[in-house]
Amino acid sequence: MNIHLPRNLLVAQSGGPTAVINSSVTGVVDEAMRHQKIAGIYGAVNGILGVLREELVDLREEDPVSIRNLRRTPSAALGSCRYKLRPQDYARVMEVLTAHDVGHFICAGGNDSMETAREIDDLAEKRRYDLNVMGVPKTVDNDLLVTDHCPGYGSVSRFNAIAARDSSLDTEAIYTADTVKIIETMGRDTGWITASTALARTEKDEGPHLIYLPERPFLLDKFLQDVDLVYRRLRKVVVCVCEGLKDEKGEFLTASDKAIDTDRFGHRQLGGVGDYLARLVSSKLNIKARCDRPGTIQRVSMTCASNVDIDEAYSVGQAAVRACVEGISGKMVTLVRKPGVEYSCASGLVDLKDVALEKKSVPDSFINEESNYVTQGFLDYVRPLIGESLPEYSHLKKKMLERLLPPYD
Repeated sequence: MNIHLPRNLLVAQSGGPTAVINSSVTGVVDEAMRHQKIAGIYGAVNGILGVLREELVDLREEDPVSIRNLRRTPSAALGSCRYKLRPQDYARVMEVLTAHDVGHFICAGGNDSMETAREIDDLAEKRRYDLNVMGVPKTVDNDLLVTDHCPGYGSVSRFNAIAARDSSLDTEAIYTADTVKIIETMGRDTGWITASTALARTEKDEGPHLIYLPERPFLLDKFLQDVDLVYRRLRKVVVCVCEGLKDEKGEFLTASDKAIDTDRFGHRQLGGVGDYLARLVSSKLNIKARCDRPGTIQRVSMTCASNVDIDEAYSVGQAAVRACVEGISGKMVTLVRKPGVEYSCASGLVDLKDVALEKKSVPDSFINEESNYVTQGFLDYVRPLIGESLPEYSHLKKKMLERLLPPYD
């Protein structure tokens, strides 16, 4: 490819927003500013839809302070979308890229977004259009192949670890009235997010007591037995479940059947499994249960964002630009964990075709034999990603006074 003449760079955000995807945009802009081979720095409004609609913004015209502050601004500042390119869209994509002399295209997103980037890379090659295409990993689901983890995951893990700890303390305080707590986290096909709630537990009998991931079939009878065993021992139970739990047949326990709730990639809207299981516990075990469901706020909360996550999101944006100016195309930036006691990650590259539309599941070695919790191996994997230690809480000794009266019934 011709990498000698200055060309314009276009960056797009796609898929579900996160706490750190804007940090990747800052990394892209800051790095692009350093290279004479890059002329204009543009942003697509609402992802690939912005390309199709020719809704592009000049990021060089933005206030540098605003660009810098994106590093700690949640959600997707350029706007996002979930749109699958159709064959009839290809000509329009090429028209817009050609009209604006785009020589570098960077797409920040997850599995489906990497497929969009791959399609554009293939399209440019077939049309003999000089274009460098790079994918920037972004997904709280942490399910992109090859990369050790995905920017966005460390922050959602930190959020859910704190939320699960706080919710567990709530249950501990009032278990005499609210005995069983079901915490439902996001996660369509994989349980990486749900697994991170295990970081909440610092003592053996603290919550969460049970964790269920979609990597293992969810058996209702086994679930009820697990809850009953914990209840008999502690008189309170905190359970963390993934919205994407599936039964023995591989069917979602709960998912919308409405056409309006299904996106162009065929993904049905999930949610409601926590309420379903709370009702099941109440009816089958005759124990009061309720559900906590943080919803989409867990993926974008800047309050609980991981500093490690913010910095790594910035670095993969930089790495994508560096690859573009070197004439590299058809790749996604990866994070490569370095061996050693102290946590450190470097960047690498992988072919888009090797990650697009694929899923990385939580490995068996990270799930216990009972399929109701995670292993120490997972905790060692995830703990460095959440940054600084979780808030330190106090626990009272609660030394009881000697009883002077008969028992109260």
